[in-house]
Amino acid sequence: MQGKTVVITGATSGIGAVAAEHLARAGARIVFVARDPARGAQTLQHLRTLAPGAAHAVHQADLARLSEMKRVAGVIAEREPRIDVLINNAGALFRRRELTADGLELTFATNHLAYFVLTNLLLERLRSTPGARIVSTASDAHRGAKLDFADLQSQRRYSAFAAYGRSKLMNILFTRELARRLAGTGVTANCLHPGFVATRFGDRAGGLMSLIIRGAKRFALAPEQGAETIIYLASSPEVATLSGGYFHKCKPAAPTAAARNDADARRLWDVSVQLSGVGA
Repeated sequence: MQGKTVVITGATSGIGAVAAEHLARAGARIVFVARDPARGAQTLQHLRTLAPGAAHAVHQADLARLSEMKRVAGVIAEREPRIDVLINNAGALFRRRELTADGLELTFATNHLAYFVLTNLLLERLRSTPGARIVSTASDAHRGAKLDFADLQSQRRYSAFAAYGRSKLMNILFTRELARRLAGTGVTANCLHPGFVATRFGDRAGGLMSLIIRGAKRFALAPEQGAETIIYLASSPEVATLSGGYFHKCKPAAPTAAARNDADARRLWDVSVQLSGVGA
């Protein structure tokens, strides 16, 4: 990873922080997006201590808002002449149905649309970088989920875990369609299941849900274990030419039939273009 530039979201805690630290130690320059200015500054200082002289950079943005997704992607594209790896990792679970300033359901906006917008607006830089990779954190939480294109925003019925599972299904379908569109360009796109990891995930859910998640974390993987597949997909020569895959424990895994539905993947892409105004 010496001399390579890695753009990553969700790097201020959990598996994203571990991945950023590991890749920085391996010689990469880390450019990350943080919602919280204080956590962003703390992470930047930590990276500079781990790997001084690499000119790591932080950009502040709320990736639940379309305007912020587009703004930060534009700034990164302008400042970075090359991007070797893009890691889409930021995600969250929300106890109640909430709408963003754009009128989008918060889980959908944060966990899916941010991946879609950021990736599409950085594609020019990725395409111009030999051997560039796109890595997206999905989850086995997609199992049992199906997409209802008449209700992608969960207006009829909202369940936090169901909305989260659908968003992770979208991550896999997005990766599948992205890989198809990138075929022959030299840019690869893969996604992964990190396992159930003891991180800050679910802490913002509130109420009983947060208590349940905190209790379950006693039996969860350490962030170092959860980050292994992210690091593998971002750096290993073994997957340099593989694209469109779903990985777990650094090995290819089989997602559900719903996650292999190419018609749904194309339709989700088209809907995402309509909602975001990018990616056509």
